[in-house]
Amino acid sequence: MAAETQTNAFNSFLQSPFGKNLALGAGIALVMSIMGAVWMWGQKPDYRVLLSNYSDRDGGAIIDALQQMNIPYQYAEGGGAILVPAERVHDARLKLATQGLPKGGTVGFELMENQKLGVSQFLEQINFQRALEGELARSINSIAIIQTSRVHLAIPKPTVFVREKQLPTASVLLNLYQGRTLDKQQVNAIMHLVSSSVPELTTKNVTIVDQNGALLSSLDNPADNNQLDPNQLKYIQELQNGIVHRIESILTPMVGAGNMRAEASVDVDFSRSEQAAETYKPNGNAEDASKRSEQSNESSNSDTDKAEGIPGASSNQPGQAVAPPAPNTPAPTKAATAPVNTQKESTINYEIDKTIRYDQHPMGNIKRLSVAVLVNNKTEIDEKGKSIVKPLTDAEKEQITGLVREAMGFSKDRGDSLNVVNTAFTLTPEEILPEPSFWKQFATLDMAKTGGQYLISGLIILYLFFAVLRPMIRRLSTPPIVPAPNTEPSDTDSKASGTQSNQEDYLQSAKKMATEDPQMVANIVKNWVREND
Repeated sequence: MAAETQTNAFNSFLQSPFGKNLALGAGIALVMSIMGAVWMWGQKPDYRVLLSNYSDRDGGAIIDALQQMNIPYQYAEGGGAILVPAERVHDARLKLATQGLPKGGTVGFELMENQKLGVSQFLEQINFQRALEGELARSINSIAIIQTSRVHLAIPKPTVFVREKQLPTASVLLNLYQGRTLDKQQVNAIMHLVSSSVPELTTKNVTIVDQNGALLSSLDNPADNNQLDPNQLKYIQELQNGIVHRIESILTPMVGAGNMRAEASVDVDFSRSEQAAETYKPNGNAEDASKRSEQSNESSNSDTDKAEGIPGASSNQPGQAVAPPAPNTPAPTKAATAPVNTQKESTINYEIDKTIRYDQHPMGNIKRLSVAVLVNNKTEIDEKGKSIVKPLTDAEKEQITGLVREAMGFSKDRGDSLNVVNTAFTLTPEEILPEPSFWKQFATLDMAKTGGQYLISGLIILYLFFAVLRPMIRRLSTPPIVPAPNTEPSDTDSKASGTQSNQEDYLQSAKKMATEDPQMVANIVKNWVREND
């Protein structure tokens, strides 16, 4: 009974003018909210994935960068990806790349800052090794052609026994950018970078592998020294490309662009040799020659009849003995005799003329050069204005050959070869790919999707406006119907007042009265307001 009473009271409130106005206002607000939501749905941009599988540190830096660039963003379900409007995906990626984002999920020595109290020595060693691996990976990632990298260190436990001592080893996995490669010098630089960061780690114990599984550290194998390294192959390629470029640049103004092809083959000697020669020249004049050493010996002998003088070694010689003089008697004198035998020896050593020459031949000399040039037939215009294709004359061929010889640096002593051929080019017809139909093109599908979205939004808004909002506004703006003064309803009207048809007739008559005599209706409304007051 109470529920029925509350229902009747609510219905009475809704049938009252204030209740009707309140209900109409709430309905209008609800319909306008629905229309606004539909319009915003129609204007919602299409979001695409910007980045996924990022670390929390990189995610925060990326969000800050997007906010600074005023780029709207959203999160995918679960927060595994960051979404941005489709038309700004590539722009945002390029701008983030200039800031070095994302940097990757590697951690460095900041891991040691969060050490907990009571951590064991084993965990401290593991954290230190992780931090060292992260710092090495960050250093390697700073190289321009390396996208990401991972470093694994195997550090043995220290021991006091020399025989059981083991050296540490390292493994590096590189993820290069698409289309980029590392040369020998860059690989050696990474090996030395890692080995210099770990005590007692040698470059032989560092293994480097790329994302394709190719072993890069084997480029420094001594067994491959007899083979050409990438630098030598690059040097040969640069020589060949330089010769071809010079030939094309000098012949293009003469034969036209696209009317000649040139290829060069260079035989380069990368061996390094040294030669030493020692030459002896014949001696010149003795007066002009330089003396190295000189030795001279001279000896002479003489003979007399008897030995004279004091006994001894001298008097025993033949012709030298003399009798001792008498006391108080002057010694006799005798004239000296000439020497009987004389001998002289002299030795002189002169310097020898000698020339010593050391010749060192550098590596990278060109041993032989071969060039082939293919020239298309020339096109001329005859008297009638038609184009005619003709082969080159002998004089033109000789002129082209001379130009090519000078451009390539032809050397007959070196054994260079040159071949110039004139022939008509066979042009390969270009393959024409069939264009997709109009309805299969991406632009058409995108336009149809966008147009359908706007069309659906517009139809829903129009339906809500004409079917719901407009009738509500009319009902709200319709004045209440008041019976005319000094008029009494007829018996027929009183009898049918409870029926629906009579109410509609009454409503139509009231509308007609308001249209024909609005002044009277206004007076009735004023009287009704006064009575309510």
